[in-house]
Amino acid sequence: MAAGTASSKGGAVAPKKRTAVVKKDRRDDLSRLLADKWWAVGLRAIMGILFGLICLLNPTLALNVFIILFAAYMLVDGIFAIASGIRAATSGGHWALLILQGLVSIAAAAVAMIWPAMTLVALVWIIAIWAIISGALMLAAAFALHIDYGRWWLALGGIASLVFGILLVIQPFIGAVVLTLWIGAYALVFGIFLLVLAFQLFWRKEELVEAATRGKKA
Repeated sequence: MAAGTASSKGGAVAPKKRTAVVKKDRRDDLSRLLADKWWAVGLRAIMGILFGLICLLNPTLALNVFIILFAAYMLVDGIFAIASGIRAATSGGHWALLILQGLVSIAAAAVAMIWPAMTLVALVWIIAIWAIISGALMLAAAFALHIDYGRWWLALGGIASLVFGILLVIQPFIGAVVLTLWIGAYALVFGIFLLVLAFQLFWRKEELVEAATRGKKA
């Protein structure tokens, strides 16, 4: 009887252990795959920094020019977000979040391009919705990444997007100049977070390559 009880307990624990091992293995694979795509994260960061600087240095841009610039930024950002996650998504569902975030950015860019004569309030709402959805998806994706691969930098990027989106929801009737300054500051901060993440991913990739080289020599 005791043996049967012990066996049943062991059977109950084993699936949990197997699930934990599978999750760990998947996280390892996803982290390495993203490290291979560090350059896509870096390019995305540079685009954000450049766009932020343009907005901060020239906040009196005409509304239609700003819409075109922001649409271009969202389009490129979406493409690089997809590039960052597409290989990893083939190995696990977590990184489908990054691809979904990229699709959200591309969809927002398409709306801005199709409707270039939109009002400022409509633009604010589009940007707010985009920032909140993108931030939530990025924050969720961050926890599929190992800490030493820059998890918290990706999480900070997601938090920055969420905070920016919430601020726009609270103050949807801001002026064009204020909106340009806000989004410039957001893009600059977001780009810096991603740039640090890209460097951390690059360093981790170099460490993995060095470790593999040492293993072959041994």
